Amino acid sequence: MKRPLFYIFSILFMCSYAQQTTTNDSLLRVATIKHQVKNNEVTFTPATPELNQISGAPKAFYTHYWEFGDGHFSTEEQPKHIYKQPGEYEVKLWATNNYDTGKPPTTRPKKIAINTITTTYNDVATMDEDFILKRNREPVPSEEMVVIMQYKNPKDYITNGKLYLFYNEHKYNANNFNLIDTRTHHNETHIPSNAFTYTNNIDDDRTYIATSNNEVYKASTILQDSTEKMNLPLSIEESKAYYKNWTLLEFDNMQPKEERNIFFSLKTTPEMVKDTSAIISVRGIYVPDGNYDNHKVKDMEMEIVTSHDPNKMSSNGTFMNYRLVRFKTLKYKIKFQNNGEGPARTIRLETDIPEMLDKSTLKVLDMYPKCKICPKQEVSYSCLDTSYTDTQAIFTFKNIYLPGSEQKNVKEYDSTKGFVKYSIKFAKDFHKKKTKSKTAIIFDKNDPIITNYATTRFLPGISIGAKMGYNSFSDLKNSESYFFGATLSPYKSYRWYWQVELMNNFHNYESNTTVRDDIVDGAQGFQHLRRTTSYVTYENIDWDTPVLMRYNVNNYLGLGAGLQNTISVSEKQKQSVMIEDFEGTDPRNPIISSEETSSNKTNTFTNLRTGLLFEATAGFARIGPSIGARYILNFKDNFNYWQFYAIWKF
Repeated sequence: MKRPLFYIFSILFMCSYAQQTTTNDSLLRVATIKHQVKNNEVTFTPATPELNQISGAPKAFYTHYWEFGDGHFSTEEQPKHIYKQPGEYEVKLWATNNYDTGKPPTTRPKKIAINTITTTYNDVATMDEDFILKRNREPVPSEEMVVIMQYKNPKDYITNGKLYLFYNEHKYNANNFNLIDTRTHHNETHIPSNAFTYTNNIDDDRTYIATSNNEVYKASTILQDSTEKMNLPLSIEESKAYYKNWTLLEFDNMQPKEERNIFFSLKTTPEMVKDTSAIISVRGIYVPDGNYDNHKVKDMEMEIVTSHDPNKMSSNGTFMNYRLVRFKTLKYKIKFQNNGEGPARTIRLETDIPEMLDKSTLKVLDMYPKCKICPKQEVSYSCLDTSYTDTQAIFTFKNIYLPGSEQKNVKEYDSTKGFVKYSIKFAKDFHKKKTKSKTAIIFDKNDPIITNYATTRFLPGISIGAKMGYNSFSDLKNSESYFFGATLSPYKSYRWYWQVELMNNFHNYESNTTVRDDIVDGAQGFQHLRRTTSYVTYENIDWDTPVLMRYNVNNYLGLGAGLQNTISVSEKQKQSVMIEDFEGTDPRNPIISSEETSSNKTNTFTNLRTGLLFEATAGFARIGPSIGARYILNFKDNFNYWQFYAIWKF
């Protein structure tokens, strides 16, 4: 019987192990590089794992980004590349899973050996600008992305120059990126970021640049190109004020009209802003000729995502300062992609506009496909029309041609994408509350694709209030109490918010008078009445520390409730005693003698008491002056009281 039981347990164990192994293996997603070499012409093919379709989303698919190891790259699925010189090249692949629930697959670099050159390589100009920033995918926390810096010599002579990449904006506490690799292919040299400082000479129009080895040379600021920026020191200092980190590269011997690429691998940090509609950026500065300060600046905006979805809405209003928001213009960007098998002729974007925004201030800043703004009458040329409903702005691309990603002979993936970027201002009267916007994207007559929510949020801010008033203790004798202090709360909260206070109270009152009558023996043995009258007066300095939750009913009325702790920082007691002797035992008889004595006593940090508070205010509830009444229900007898006050929040 033992052998069968042993086999049964063995089989169960192996099945369990196999199942666990299969489950673990399914989490490891790897893409491999396949290739065919024909002399110096190589065809690459990706072998990618099966996609996990997101329910309700368009059909999942991969996009590809290749680096060929010689400074060239491609976004085709199966690119063909011609190498210019013999050698060993390291090819890299990044496959991005769109509309897929898992992480992008990882790929090991592959070395390709080129021994013979039979096919002539021709450098074909591909850049329509002198300086371009691109990326292979949108940033996702804990994933790697690549920033491609393309630069071209616009001069008709050989140049030496500089390139800057700035990243990690100061406005976010945590870093968004770690620069893990820089791949150069034209002997670009990395320079320490603190190697240069700039000083302006006010006696002439030249800039002196001090290097880290204490040498000084002079760079002319004569303008070469009116479209370029002149003041390089200013651009660098402005960039340092906006970004925490940067890297600097120098290049040499760049031929006229030559094009080059530099590749930066950025690892997005887990602490990256969690708002999936936030817009972050990196900045590049290109100095084509180091003898001059003329330069070009490029900002590349990116949307933080949790999964790779080409249809997306984003906003730059992730976290805003409510005090300064009146002067802020919000920017939104709607991205879309035609995933069909044919071109789209009409694209309709139905976009939510929150009620706190003014639709009349909406301006279209940029769009793709590039076209004119539609006039009021119908036209036959390509244009972008903007119309409105009560709650939406509707952008309609008319008479356009946007190819589909599944369309035959479409090799450039980016050509299937489009976007609308617009700005909008706040309305005259708006409250401090979160907004959410989404867009329904309709290609021709297909079903709408719904984007994510683009959200705007306000930082809590700080509001300091000055408060003073009078306390009414109905159960205390001869009570006089007044106070002043400060409050701390979020700035101009919409509805619910916390508030803490520190109040300094001056409180004078008396205890109840006590009278005691005693019959005492006199000197000759006659009895008489002795009356002892005593009372205590208090002079207190108290600290109140209320913590309460408040609710703004509207702009003018507010309610609150919470807890309050009170402690007597200084308590002066004066006890007075009056002793009166009467003739005989009847208090109506004359007083034959009287004597009054007093004693003083001082205590500090005594008489801790706690209570509940309830209040209402009227005036300017969110910011400015108001008056209020508060009732404090102490857990200690005789200390229930009303508080009447005036407050001004700043």
